[in-house]
Amino acid sequence: MKRFIGFIKKEFYHIFRDKRSLFILFGMPIAQIMLFGFAITNEINNVDIAILDHSKDATTQEIINKIASSKYFSIRQLIKNEAEIEAVFKKGKVKAVLIFEKDFSENLIKESNANIQIITDATDPNAANTISNYTNSILQKYQQEINKNVKSPYQIVPESRMVYNPELKSVFMFVPGVMTVILMLVSAMMTSISITREKEMGTMEILLVSPIKPFQVILGKVFPYIFLSVINAVVIVLLSIFVFKMPVEGSLFLLGFESVLFIINALSLGILISTISSTQQTAMMISLMGLMLPVILLSGFIFPIASMHFSLQIISHIIPAKWFIIILKGIMLKGVGLTFIWKETLILVAMTLFFIVLSIKKYKIRLE
Repeated sequence: MKRFIGFIKKEFYHIFRDKRSLFILFGMPIAQIMLFGFAITNEINNVDIAILDHSKDATTQEIINKIASSKYFSIRQLIKNEAEIEAVFKKGKVKAVLIFEKDFSENLIKESNANIQIITDATDPNAANTISNYTNSILQKYQQEINKNVKSPYQIVPESRMVYNPELKSVFMFVPGVMTVILMLVSAMMTSISITREKEMGTMEILLVSPIKPFQVILGKVFPYIFLSVINAVVIVLLSIFVFKMPVEGSLFLLGFESVLFIINALSLGILISTISSTQQTAMMISLMGLMLPVILLSGFIFPIASMHFSLQIISHIIPAKWFIIILKGIMLKGVGLTFIWKETLILVAMTLFFIVLSIKKYKIRLE
């Protein structure tokens, strides 16, 4: 046991001496969570728009003021006719143009109907759709204000309510995904590189013939990364809570347990990668290219799995990250307990055992 503990201490010293490894372990996760949290968002703020007001009456001015006072839009330009619209869009600054029809206020009073046309720059379809929805929301709110004392018989008014993320903050979607990507890549990549480094330098055979048993060599290589990955997970959760104001509705103990389970899953996958890799470069390429794209594309992190082709939905079932993201969202946003996520937990346990058994079989010839 003393030899084993000494071996683990040696691995910690080796990691802390390697500045590149420390940067990957701690610098990359913090940079990624900050980047995804602040830079990548589905929300809009201070989007430049232009106004074409054919009516120029009190009602249109009131609506324009409401739009300008919101944090979502900034009125960049007032244009005089339709001929200027194309030129405004071509400059690339203005993302939408609002057109008020002639005699807007008069039509609203006499006919109870007035038209506003919203023209958006759809070179970015998602942004265009979001701008349109936000504008419609402001107009509907204004309409409700002026209709407070007006009763219309047989009027059907749909009411929508968003649960778990009522403000539709995109950071609530990105944080679980980023946490999954970081833990998967860091754990798998660093473990595979650590073991292949020994194989590449020719010191793995020395370790295997040492008094330390083979399984202790592998466990000693993996244990430091379990500890360091747990620290990463804690840092990400703390940043999510205190910087991005993301709630953790469920049990912190359950969140910690599931995170450790996923870390062990990723580490066992890293060991498996090391068995089929003879060099650090090969292990890194497999870890980055073989894991990053499936984790990002097929885990439900960015793209909803239900919208994918049926064949891709089947493939997504073998991606551990998919199940961990479901677990994270359930615990952090919905506050669910183990009774609601037991199936996903069992799947991760089964995958972990599968990777470990397969790794042992692959290592069997070398370890004997």
